Amino acid sequence: MTGLPTEPASDELLALILKSLDDDKAEDVVEIDLRGKSEMADWMVIASGRSSRQVGAISDHLVERLKDATGRGAKVEGKDAGDWVLIDAGDVIIHVFRPEVREFYQLEKMWLSPAQAAARG
Repeated sequence: MTGLPTEPASDELLALILKSLDDDKAEDVVEIDLRGKSEMADWMVIASGRSSRQVGAISDHLVERLKDATGRGAKVEGKDAGDWVLIDAGDVIIHVFRPEVREFYQLEKMWLSPAQAAARG
């Protein structure tokens, strides 16, 4: 045994991510089950921050918490711009957007079923 934290299952990883996003006041958090739909991950999480600064803070805190829990770093793209940060945590992919950027790309529409998308409004 190495003493490093063990790799959490995807559902445990998802729970950790959702708690981190909630702790940092991320808005409009959506979790999308990708199991059976994509090989890239089991889950996708999409969230918004009110400003570039909040998007950066949410992302930084999440990456720190993931490293503490798993013992390894997550891959991060887009943090410098602060409009859209992509965090690859292995079994869970997280997108943190400013609201206008999220509205423009509409990732949820690509991944949610028509019934799920309709329920979201």
